[in-house]
Parts: sequence; C-alpha cells; structure tokens
Amino acid sequence: MSLKEGSFGDLGNTFRFIAEHWFPMDLTDWRAALKAMIDTLEIAVFSTLAALLIAFPLSFLAARNWVPYRWLYDFTRFLFNLFRSVPELVLALVFIPTLGLGPMPAVMALIIHNIGVFGKLISETIEATDDGPQEAVKAVGGTRLLVALYGIIPQMLPLVLSQYFYRLEVAIRTTLILGIVGAGGIGQMLYNDFKQFMYQKVTFEVLLIMALITAVDYLGALIRKRVM
Repeated sequence: MSLKEGSFGDLGNTFRFIAEHWFPMDLTDWRAALKAMIDTLEIAVFSTLAALLIAFPLSFLAARNWVPYRWLYDFTRFLFNLFRSVPELVLALVFIPTLGLGPMPAVMALIIHNIGVFGKLISETIEATDDGPQEAVKAVGGTRLLVALYGIIPQMLPLVLSQYFYRLEVAIRTTLILGIVGAGGIGQMLYNDFKQFMYQKVTFEVLLIMALITAVDYLGALIRKRVM
C-alpha cells in the first residue's frame, strides 16, 4: 500500500469527519465551559508561580559562578534533575490516593515538575550573566547577597519572565491532560465530552483553549516589553 493510499489518503476521511460531526459548535454549556477554563487557568498560574518562587532562590545554589561549595551545587542539581525527570501525569497519579480526585494532585504535580524545570533554566541563566556588574558590586564591598540582588537579578529578570510565561502555556496544556485523571478544569470537560461523542461541544472547548493560550502569549509579550 502506498502512502497516498494509506496514511495520507485517510486524511480526506478525517477532514470529512470533522466537517460533518464537529460543526456547528454546540454552545449550550458555554457557562460551564468558561468556568472550567478559568479553573484550568487558576491551576496553571498558581502552580507555576509557586514553583518559580521556590526554584528562584534554589537556582543560585545550582549555578557554578555563585554557589560557594561544589557538593551544594551537585546536590541542588540532582534535586532539579529528579523533579524534572518524573512526568506530571505520573506525579498526579502518585498524589491521587492521598489527596483524592480534584485539582490538588494536579497542582502538586505541576509544582514539583516545574521546580525542576525552572531550577535548570534559571541556574543556567545565572551562569550566563555578565561578570561586569557583579565585579562592580564586589568592588564597593558588596556581600554575596548584594551581588545577587544588584549584579545578577537585573540582568536575568527579562529572561526569567520569558521562561515563566512559556512554562505557563505548557502548564495550561498539561492541566488539560491531567483532566483525564480527574484534575477538573476544561481538560476533564473535554475528556468527558469526547467519551460521549459530543464533538460539537468539543469544538467550542478547543476554541476556548486556543483563546486562552493566545491571551497568555500576548500578556507575556506585553509584560516583557514593559520590563525590557
């Protein structure tokens, strides 16, 4: 069987199926869908903010140009690698037996995973900062804390903001997947409608997700523009 007759040939059937079964959109549950979208956004924002606040100070301990002891560097990097290596879905399944169904397993899973991600990204950003401002702070008698506050953080802040908004977009999409295991939000609504073959409702829910991701992207660009 040729590609045209097989995989690519079946694309026409896919498009016809979408045109026949996914449209027109069913807006009967639009209030519930909007509320679910807001729930998804709240889970993603809270989780990524909490992870950023925890990972930010720890990232200095994983940066070669700032941490005073090699063992502390190795230990912090190991923790970040450990947290980052476990997928959010697996972490959520671990928390469900103790925390129950609902948003909390998803929140904990996203926080732990994103601590590892932010830790790696921010520590590498610290290592890439210019030595000039740091040497200037040291020259006037600045402590290590002052070097971090005035010599490193101002340089890395725009990059950290960019990393945060990207991870927020990823967290929104991950929260949709975690809806399969009962995390709530629009992901769970989407999964339930798929199981019941309510594709016209799915169309509206997918549209809301696209609007949410686009809004987060534009908000991130606006904030980065003001900071930079």
